Amino acid sequence: MKRNQLYIFLLIVIGLGYCWLIYSSTNHSTTKPLGCFFKKITRYPCPSCGTTRSVSLLFQGDFFQALLLNPFGIIVWIAMLVIPIWIVIDFSKKSASFYAFYKAAERYISKKPIALFLILLVLLNWYWNIKKNI
Repeated sequence: MKRNQLYIFLLIVIGLGYCWLIYSSTNHSTTKPLGCFFKKITRYPCPSCGTTRSVSLLFQGDFFQALLLNPFGIIVWIAMLVIPIWIVIDFSKKSASFYAFYKAAERYISKKPIALFLILLVLLNWYWNIKKNI
């Protein structure tokens, strides 16, 4: 993926993420029309269940509860804050520092021991979500 394609893709995804957060925080109906598709089918939470609520808690300043709900929320929250700013700076300076970081991270994560470790973390988080019955 080229630099501009990646930047536009990420800005759209993050923009949709902010829209989802706003929708989730303003929708207080007792019937949840949307939610985890995986959980609706299997009745078990997926590894990312609770991430939206975790990110909402982080924007409210409740780091500890967000961490307990789903640690993935911290990663998403940091990405939602940092990436748009970094991309805007790259566009304004006509540089590609975020793109270089992304490519370096991609190379690092694709190393087998690192990839296996990250998969293990996802599986552990999934197990924890099932135990918490999110």
